[in-house]
Amino acid sequence: MDISLSILLGVLQGLTEFLPVSSSGHLVLAQNLFGIREPELLFDTALHAGTLVSVIVYFRLDLKAMFGETCRFAADFTRRRSARPDILKNPHASLLLWTVVGTLPTALIGLLFRAPLEELFSSRTTTGFMLLLTGGILFISRWAHEGTGRPDRIGFWSALAVGTAQGVAIIPGISRSGATIVCGLFCGVERELAARFSFLLSIPAILGAIALQFSVEEVRSVGMDALLAGFTASLATGLIALWLLMGLVRKGRISYFAPYCWAVGLIAVLA
Repeated sequence: MDISLSILLGVLQGLTEFLPVSSSGHLVLAQNLFGIREPELLFDTALHAGTLVSVIVYFRLDLKAMFGETCRFAADFTRRRSARPDILKNPHASLLLWTVVGTLPTALIGLLFRAPLEELFSSRTTTGFMLLLTGGILFISRWAHEGTGRPDRIGFWSALAVGTAQGVAIIPGISRSGATIVCGLFCGVERELAARFSFLLSIPAILGAIALQFSVEEVRSVGMDALLAGFTASLATGLIALWLLMGLVRKGRISYFAPYCWAVGLIAVLA
């Protein structure tokens, strides 16, 4: 694979994986409108690995606190025979718990409906309508008022709802980040926590995608230079996209991406 094309696809993956504009939708449109063929599975895995590393790097302090607090809670729980500690009083340990809870509906939807949903990748028109829907989802985030939830609390039902939204985002054109963040907002989760939870929840989802796509046999056909170029571009642009979106979410401006989704969706439907 050509190095320049590898970098281009890495930049596209890094930006659209986290900005609420649907990476899968852009892949479908690139294939249908510009004749770009779907990248080989191993290369696609490298791009996903780049975005995974960008999430881990960006949220490294959260991840460290989550696992550290969970280990301390588990040790305290096993030692004490009475007055068991409450995990909900440990914000980072409970955040890990809600991540596990939110992963369950995502995994269930992926396992049960992956094949029929992936058939939609051949339909540019369906992708266009889903991008229009994504624009609508982002636009209604204007009515999710700041401060409706506690800054340290998600909750069981909110985690399930956000995980379900992530599962539905398998449909090309539905933005994973947009659907999960807006769902969290309307579940009463505070803005920044809704975004943090969305991206932390993406870690097991991306790991699952990597596990499904990994194939050692394709290394020679793709080339290590192309793999490294795509990985690096995806990682770097993923970090930029995370920084940009987190800033916009804190200011309540995620709806700014709605016109873009509407424009691209209309082009896909009418082209």
